[in-house]
Amino acid sequence: MVSRHGGHPGTVVLTLEGELDHDTVKPLRAALQQSTGAVRVVVDCAGLRFCDSTGLNVLLRTRLRLLTEGGRVDLAGLRPPVRRIFEITGALNVFRVYDDAETALAESGAGS
Repeated sequence: MVSRHGGHPGTVVLTLEGELDHDTVKPLRAALQQSTGAVRVVVDCAGLRFCDSTGLNVLLRTRLRLLTEGGRVDLAGLRPPVRRIFEITGALNVFRVYDDAETALAESGAGS
């Protein structure tokens, strides 16, 4: 399940719950496509129990797209099993990762 929230101007917060895999990635893909024009997307993963390579790929592709547009994708609230997938693949090193969405949004210069 994916829910979309506004954050600071130019920032979109996407909250993920459950599992993110080949069978469940479509709502995330759609929410990310609707985030066109956002300078920053914060993906709140606190409710995410599992993420496979399909979900990881969608996040990485979105990160690359936003980087070319001057934006970024940040992750928040990674649980240990999901964090481990990002560590193993090296993807943890390419995202800014925060303890929770509130901390991510409180970062000075949010949206820049």
